[in-house]
Amino acid sequence: MQTKITHTKQKKESIEIKSRFQVKEITKKSKYRSSIILNTIVALLIAITPYLFQLYHYVPPVDEWNTAFFSIDKRDYDNVQILVWVTLNKVIPLLLMIIWFLTCNKWWYHVILIPMFMFGFQFIGAIEDKSSILDVVEIYWLIPIMMIIIPFVYFIRIKLMDKLVHGIDLKKINAELEEYERKELEQLNSATEAPK
Repeated sequence: MQTKITHTKQKKESIEIKSRFQVKEITKKSKYRSSIILNTIVALLIAITPYLFQLYHYVPPVDEWNTAFFSIDKRDYDNVQILVWVTLNKVIPLLLMIIWFLTCNKWWYHVILIPMFMFGFQFIGAIEDKSSILDVVEIYWLIPIMMIIIPFVYFIRIKLMDKLVHGIDLKKINAELEEYERKELEQLNSATEAPK
């Protein structure tokens, strides 16, 4: 009778293990599928950017372009086609920079924010600027951003160089220093207690 109970218990445990394994496999497959779908969308988006840039050819060279969905006026440009051309010159590189930033796995990927902000400022300047001068003032807007990002990236680089190249682990060093301080404190305590 004892062997029958043990056998049933083992069978239940093996069923539980199989069901857990199947759940893990299903989640792995769903993650893999969603990863493939996302990567395919990103790859297609990158592949069609030259065609997206050519969309300005389909815009008529008029002062105001009205469609069923939207209406665009020429702003300070000669016509709407030039406005769309200038806008696409800023939006396409900005889109590619955003994709690069989101998919990059290098330690320095924060530096990509600098050209991203540059193209973003140029895009806003191309749409909102009331002067005929483009891409001149945006560099001054980047200085505060660069003052934040560059030291941050340099700090990451120093940490990585210390750990990977020089073999310096700051956590271990701090633990050793704390241990040293603890021993010094014990020696001081024992030295002050001894004369009593």
